[in-house]
Amino acid sequence: MPNKKKQTKSVAKIHPRNKHTGRYDFKALIEALPALADHVRPNLHGDDSIDFANPESVKALNKALLKLQYGIEGWDIPEGYLCPPIPGRADYIHHMADWLCSHNYGKIPTGEKITCLDIGVGASCIYPIIGQKEYGWSFIASDIDEKSLASSQSIADQNTQLKGNIEFRLQADPKDIIYGILTKEERIDLAVCNPPFHASAEEAQKGSLRKVNNLTKEKVKEATLNFGGQSNELWCEGGERKFVRELIRQSSNFPESCFWYSSLVSKQSNLNSIYEALDKAKATIAHTIPMGQGNKSSRIVTWTFLSKEQQKKWKDMKWNGRKK
Repeated sequence: MPNKKKQTKSVAKIHPRNKHTGRYDFKALIEALPALADHVRPNLHGDDSIDFANPESVKALNKALLKLQYGIEGWDIPEGYLCPPIPGRADYIHHMADWLCSHNYGKIPTGEKITCLDIGVGASCIYPIIGQKEYGWSFIASDIDEKSLASSQSIADQNTQLKGNIEFRLQADPKDIIYGILTKEERIDLAVCNPPFHASAEEAQKGSLRKVNNLTKEKVKEATLNFGGQSNELWCEGGERKFVRELIRQSSNFPESCFWYSSLVSKQSNLNSIYEALDKAKATIAHTIPMGQGNKSSRIVTWTFLSKEQQKKWKDMKWNGRKK
């Protein structure tokens, strides 16, 4: 069966269903989380803002956003762990909902019957929060870090809608991604992944310096990560390209366990290598979905190993409840 590919070069705007379009409403955010007021200051244009180079301010903003927009209580992460930029994470979920919709007779599959695998859930539980709150999806959340899993479990336990809809699984072997997490008998509708971006600790530090310099407009020699991040969250040997290629290789050994595998890809230059891996793995469909927030552009690569017949059977029986 031919491998279908589509790479769209146009830069996408933030998804229309994303709750985080436009400027942050700091008045509403402070009403939701009064402690945020201590971090809000006028920016150079006289508008309310926070110091995005300050990790405590970024975390306070996330707490307020999650409480105001998603009704999440008690959200927190351990010191030094990755504090995700919520608008971009929400975009990923919404774009994948649209992708499922385009393969389900124009209707987004919703509810607990839709099971997603979050590869590397981290300490924030962010993808399960958004996927569950927006579409009612259930999640399997994996990570190699026990402290991350405990943090995400604590968030889920404090929120009734999340509790019981997320199953946390420890990846015992840091070299594995899907092995040890999925079984070949399981049926997952969607896998999402935000892979480690950098290839080394030094590269991650240089990236952080660039980000802080851009935010503060000052030259600094050392950077405190404004969004935090442990080593396994920020870098791995070979960086994003090698990680996604390994994810593809492992996913090919679970061809019927998941309908749509997917991963964020930050670097456009990594796409050719990723598509070579998809060809080698014999994906039946591979597709690139462009994303954009502000001046930043990124993309999602999604793929499946199911034949047309298997895809039809899956959506008819699992998503639409048809007998045959």
